[in-house]
Amino acid sequence: MSLVPQVGMVELLMLAILALVVVGPKDLPRLANRVGKGMAQVRRMADDFRASFDQMAKEAEIDEMRREIEALKAANPAHEMEDAMRGLDDPLGTSTAASAPSTHTTPSTDEQKA
Repeated sequence: MSLVPQVGMVELLMLAILALVVVGPKDLPRLANRVGKGMAQVRRMADDFRASFDQMAKEAEIDEMRREIEALKAANPAHEMEDAMRGLDDPLGTSTAASAPSTHTTPSTDEQKA
């Protein structure tokens, strides 16, 4: 059920005839002008209210997104992995073994044939 009254063509015609009889043909254009200005003002007020409400909703969304971004920055998986890697013990017991050049050479294919 709609709270806004539905006005059809017949109702508008009846209102126009009633306004013509009550106000008179002389003042009817002035009345129509005032009603039009009043409706425009009401429409502007409604648009301003809607715009301010939308702005508040956008600000709330932005604040929520900022909190989510900060939470993601704090829970960065790369940092967690780096910390976990630092905590691992070197299984060979030497931390420089990986950086030193290898002295072991593999025989080439010519040496294997001989």
